[in-house]
Amino acid sequence: MSSSVRIGVVTVSDRASQGVYEDKGGPAIVACLTDIIASPWEAVAKLIPDEQAVIEATLRELADNEHCCLIVTTGGTGPAKRDVTPEATVAVCEKMLDGFGEQMRAVSLKVVPTAILSRQVAGIRGQSLIVNLPGKPSAIRDCLMAVFPAIPYCIDLIGGPFLTTNEDVVKAFRPKGS
Repeated sequence: MSSSVRIGVVTVSDRASQGVYEDKGGPAIVACLTDIIASPWEAVAKLIPDEQAVIEATLRELADNEHCCLIVTTGGTGPAKRDVTPEATVAVCEKMLDGFGEQMRAVSLKVVPTAILSRQVAGIRGQSLIVNLPGKPSAIRDCLMAVFPAIPYCIDLIGGPFLTTNEDVVKAFRPKGS
């Protein structure tokens, strides 16, 4: 698919990146975005280990060189010692958007009490919105559906492409006159 809208999809997992088990997070993100986004787009997928320097370098590459308007990560958001995706995201972003993490945890808490252990964050790097999602495929969908109504307008505000959604799945919110 040759399209100007590029979306980074990053799976952060030591075991999946080593081939110990299949990456289910990245494909779950792509499937959910395929349902949501009506605009032509293409995924720029990466499968990397839980190493903060590698995560930071990958996010910088996708934002600065691959020109992804949206970068969605899965994995590395829990309290375990190797879970460093939020730290890497904060390190590369110029602005943090706390509401994304708050909304994702609120939605996840309706499903599982351990959602309070999740540390997803979102932020802006240049003209890219970076959103951390949990690692479980069902939680990926729940969280993306919860925050996606705000994503197209956020991308508008940072100078990115105009994304449209399949309104029977998710309706993008844009203030009147924007």
